[in-house]
Amino acid sequence: MTGPRRARSLLKTIHLWIGLSLGVVLSLVTLAGATLLWEDPIVEATHHELVDRPLPPPAQQATALGRLLALPQGQGLRGISLPSDDMPVFEATARGGDKLYFDAGTGQYLETRHASSDFMLLVMGWHTKLLSGEVGETILGIVAIAGLVMLISGTWLYWPGRRRVISHLKPHARPPILRWASWHRMVGFSALPLLLVMIGTGTTMAYRGAVRNGLVAVFHDAKPTKPPAVGTATGPINWPAVFTAARAAAPEAEFSRVMLPNKPGMPITLRIRQPGEWHPEGRSSLWIDPVTAQVVASDDARNAGQGARINNALYPIHTAAVGGMAWRIVATLTGLMPSFLLVTGFLFWRARRRRPPGRKPA
Repeated sequence: MTGPRRARSLLKTIHLWIGLSLGVVLSLVTLAGATLLWEDPIVEATHHELVDRPLPPPAQQATALGRLLALPQGQGLRGISLPSDDMPVFEATARGGDKLYFDAGTGQYLETRHASSDFMLLVMGWHTKLLSGEVGETILGIVAIAGLVMLISGTWLYWPGRRRVISHLKPHARPPILRWASWHRMVGFSALPLLLVMIGTGTTMAYRGAVRNGLVAVFHDAKPTKPPAVGTATGPINWPAVFTAARAAAPEAEFSRVMLPNKPGMPITLRIRQPGEWHPEGRSSLWIDPVTAQVVASDDARNAGQGARINNALYPIHTAAVGGMAWRIVATLTGLMPSFLLVTGFLFWRARRRRPPGRKPA
């Protein structure tokens, strides 16, 4: 066997065994991702007690925020998602991944969705960290890279040339070995661009810090704005004054999330979404002094460098936060493709093993 043929044979073996091993994990991860694309309507349908509520005015929400932080369930919370038309309650994530909910008008504690038992939180935990914390996130990154290797190697191994593309991708019904091989090739080639986008952007989520730093370095972006040091609050924060100052500083923005100082001398961070931003929560920020309730600095994501803007676009593309219903449906179907490729690849492998001696493989 010549060198090129030996290399091709080795690549076929790698493609096969990665597909039949890590491909199982990748398929389950992408199935979970396809489910998560519909997380909001699923949560709304299964938790009427949270969504069937009026949205109180901003001033009332601000007062309620102070009250919920004084509750036993509010102690130790650092990040709180603000009420919206779709989810008119405060939502906070506790250590361990539990989701806590509070009334938007009174701050009263409502309920907790537990990461260990809530279906959608389990799906999220599997899709993002394989239910194994940081170790699972690292493994997931490896699995995603393996998926990209399978896609690229499969395309290289079975590319028939431009003149034979149509005939080569034609599906067959019989014999079984040709049926499964043809369906595997056809779907793999047809869905390749979408799979590269979805798995590729998902890979960047696992290595988001390195990806962000790499893009910023490649495009020579200016250093990002850092929050300044401020006074240390010794009493309750005047939340109505905080939100009044924030509204004056960003009159067109949607307020999405509040992050409390994690150490003395740090400001409150208010995540906002400026008009034109793709990210569902926005990537812009206001930093507010908890003592004076004044905005001391801001960061408008629309003015970020090219590298940062590309990085900010990856998550919305992956989660179908942009593109409307059409892209969400396409992304959902793309999430089902690895499972189809796994099944057809396995059936092709089984049919080939059962092939009578002397018969050429498909």
